Amino acid sequence: MSQRLSIVIPTYGRNTVLCDTIAALLDHDCQVNEIIVMDQTPQHDAQTEHLLSEWQANNAILWCRLQTPSTTGAMNQGVLAATGDIVLFLDDDIISHPNLLRAHMHAHDEHPDAWAVVGQVLQPGENPSTVNWTSAHGGLRRDIGFPFYSNSSRWIENAMAGNLSVKRKGFLELGGFDEKFRPPVAYRFETEFVRRVISCGGRVLFEPAASIRHLRVESGGTRSRGSQWASASPIYGEGDYYYALRCGHGWDRLGYILRRPFRQVRTKFHLRHPWWIPPKFIGELRAIAAAFVLYRQGPQLMGDSQ
Repeated sequence: MSQRLSIVIPTYGRNTVLCDTIAALLDHDCQVNEIIVMDQTPQHDAQTEHLLSEWQANNAILWCRLQTPSTTGAMNQGVLAATGDIVLFLDDDIISHPNLLRAHMHAHDEHPDAWAVVGQVLQPGENPSTVNWTSAHGGLRRDIGFPFYSNSSRWIENAMAGNLSVKRKGFLELGGFDEKFRPPVAYRFETEFVRRVISCGGRVLFEPAASIRHLRVESGGTRSRGSQWASASPIYGEGDYYYALRCGHGWDRLGYILRRPFRQVRTKFHLRHPWWIPPKFIGELRAIAAAFVLYRQGPQLMGDSQ
């Protein structure tokens, strides 16, 4: 019996590009159980509202409206609503390759030991490229810099959740994504999930045939809060430090945490705008403190009562 596919699209603050993303997926010739739109947008424009309502009425999508925005929470709830054996998470601002869905399903069929499959992600200005990747670091930094525009399939220890398929049963058994990676950024939540997969004996496959082009639309999504470089807010670094505390140990963890604040102010932006260095550095210190609080509280996985 062939495996069934569900698609989950978490969305926030997107209108036309969200509809374009959904319309393209509806045109794919691969059979899909359902397209589940986990909508955290308070109010869409009239055209978007009409299209989503029409698709919902025609059973083309399952449109779920959420009151409290949370990337990880929306994705976890999407899996609970899904009925497929494989759940594919996609960003709401993408151009999908015609073979995207079939490639994900083929990868799971060919590699039953893959608990998750990460597809190729082409950011603006990137093109597919042959890369002989060898991670220069171990521990917390293993595969952190992996080039997701690569043309070579391989087992990896990182992920991009905007083009990630998982076995639904295994995802639920692991507790899904940790909802302590808080909105609006939730940085590194997919990396922490991958490390949890590996610690439980699973594997994660990178499959470039399952390709999307990420548009990185400036409004909505995680970019709804402006630039991270000119901000003293802890939200941009909190997830990275929390990841280090959750997955790291000893000197590896300490080095990772101490290295990040200085890396965050050694940028071209701060070279041109040095007056933003002190606020940014303060934001990193605030992020470390916030991450320690989250770590002491423990993870918030699916089924947790907290």
